[in-house]
Amino acid sequence: MDPDLVRQLFSAFLVIATMLLVGFPIHEGLHAWTASRLGDNTARWQGRVSLDPRVHIDQAGALILAITAVLNALGIFSLLFGYAKPTPVNPMNLRNGRQGHALVAFAGPASNLVIAAIVAIPINIAWSIPEWNIAMRSEPLPQLALTTGLLLIQLNILLFVFNLIPIPPLDGWSVLKGIVPGNTAYRLQELEIQYANVIPTLFFGFILILFVTGGSVIGPIITGITSLLTGIQFR
Repeated sequence: MDPDLVRQLFSAFLVIATMLLVGFPIHEGLHAWTASRLGDNTARWQGRVSLDPRVHIDQAGALILAITAVLNALGIFSLLFGYAKPTPVNPMNLRNGRQGHALVAFAGPASNLVIAAIVAIPINIAWSIPEWNIAMRSEPLPQLALTTGLLLIQLNILLFVFNLIPIPPLDGWSVLKGIVPGNTAYRLQELEIQYANVIPTLFFGFILILFVTGGSVIGPIITGITSLLTGIQFR
């Protein structure tokens, strides 16, 4: 088997394992912890204020992550994607109302950006040192580390950007309602209720378009942030 393909597949496996065991639990756990700190213990009562992967893993979301990671390794698909169980939040229990809800919603995507930045630090340092730069371009283990690190960074940036898109049921919708004036937030809430039956269909259509286009819109954003964090210029 082609050594490059083996490296790509092994990197995909490492990314899948890291996100299921660390990335997703941090994302959802931070949602739950923030909600609890702001007065809503719904997630705490369900055991979600935890970094235990078992309470956060969604089987369908994990499967989608595995499939897209393997397709990415095979060069068939450019985006990695996956998700965990949504964290239950009761906005009525939160202090500061919709602003509190916005903070809870923002906490999860923010964790993805922090994870991406942490993973990028050693890559940025290594890339700036000539000897290590050459090793990451030519030697198998450094190449594996670089490939895995970049995949983790790009996936977490994707989750950060995607989740903050201001459409229901994404976190960005709750963030939007928390930062706009009260009258606007009320109208947005009315729209969400009025079109509750069609929102799932529209959301699925949005996801389908994103996958079909291969991230042609969101892809450059992900690449740009990855380049900024790592110091690597992508063509």
